[in-house]
Amino acid sequence: MFLLVDCIVSHLEFAFVVVYLDADTIVVKSIEDLFKCQKFCANLKHSERLNSGVMVVEPSEAVFNDMMSKVSTLPSYTGGDQGFLNSYYSDFPNAHVFDPNIPEEVLKSRPAPEMERLSTLYNADVGLYMLASKWMVDESELRVIHYTLGPLKPWDWWTSWLLKPVDVWQNVREQLKESLPGTGGGKNPNDELLVKFLFLLPFCALLFCFYRSFVQTGGSVCRTSLCNQIRHFYHIIRSSGTVAYTSVSSSSTINANSQFPNSAQNKVPAYLGAISVFVCFMAAVVSLGISISIVPRQVMPWTGLLLMYEWTFSIFFLSFGAFLHLIYLWGKREPGPVSSRMDPIDSDSRKGYRQASSCDIVTWYYGLGMAFLAIAAPSLPCIFGITALFMRLGLMVVGGLILAAFMTYASEHLAIRSFLKGLEDRNTTRSRSACFLC
Repeated sequence: MFLLVDCIVSHLEFAFVVVYLDADTIVVKSIEDLFKCQKFCANLKHSERLNSGVMVVEPSEAVFNDMMSKVSTLPSYTGGDQGFLNSYYSDFPNAHVFDPNIPEEVLKSRPAPEMERLSTLYNADVGLYMLASKWMVDESELRVIHYTLGPLKPWDWWTSWLLKPVDVWQNVREQLKESLPGTGGGKNPNDELLVKFLFLLPFCALLFCFYRSFVQTGGSVCRTSLCNQIRHFYHIIRSSGTVAYTSVSSSSTINANSQFPNSAQNKVPAYLGAISVFVCFMAAVVSLGISISIVPRQVMPWTGLLLMYEWTFSIFFLSFGAFLHLIYLWGKREPGPVSSRMDPIDSDSRKGYRQASSCDIVTWYYGLGMAFLAIAAPSLPCIFGITALFMRLGLMVVGGLILAAFMTYASEHLAIRSFLKGLEDRNTTRSRSACFLC
């Protein structure tokens, strides 16, 4: 707790005053004026409490010894140095405001005040900015910005997407010169190597899956299935004039216009929809948690965002795709015959369809839809130019609710489709696919 004070006292022989800055502050303009402070200067905030993020202290062995004698008796509301300093300088709210424009002759002619209050220019609180979406003082005159919002520190990549003033920190970071090899622009050589590995690994896994599917299907990949789907829809439109889409209600039932026979629809478990929704949301939460935990915290904001999305999508589609495959196997092992009467044209359009990849248009529609909404939801504040924290969070919540609604419908629909496909393919052999959701 007294490491700061001990450090200040250790400079007794070398400095007249010491300007202390917290690690979560950034100097945006010259602070030479602070060296005109005498004895003790700090900023007043937090309901008439001094903030120790920016302080000017005159080293004094007498003050240090006095503090040490009172450390066991004076309370500290923070349990640290700031709480103790508020107790030690109990009359600080009544101190005069520090004026850097007073002539030096006047300063020498009057006794030095025991304490002075710094204006907000020297300790601009980001928390207050985010509440009002503006600074309490002239922004062009700011000297020090203090990022006081708890865990939202400027060196964490995700903070840049929540707090607009973090742009100032990142701009200064990008201009840092190289002090050690690979540290130019605030980079960490170890993080750079890890970022490259994290970026390439999902792509390598995807290429491996496509190659494995290509070998097992003898060269047939999703392109064949896409052509079959288009041909199938064309024959349906030519025969009936409309395309019958499968629709799923909240009670996990299938619309009468479904392409599957009623005998198959009746075999769908009533609880399948609820299970699929639960698994979908659990897969999303776990995927997001894993991706945030493995991405280095201090990478650049865009790098962190891209890696987070890449790993979240990869883990989610793998995990939820595996669940859909289990549902497909469940349907395929369901006992009892299923009649599948089809029109001649419909039957012709399905020739070779089961031998091809099962990567169909509907699956791609839901997968890309969830990916688009997952990207759009946190991007709404940037799109509308919102800088206030609560407005940003509100827009993100709205986007998240839309995403949740779409995920609920899509997961239920995909699970039932997988189950019915399993029923339909019980007496056939489906070729392997490179698409995990199919």
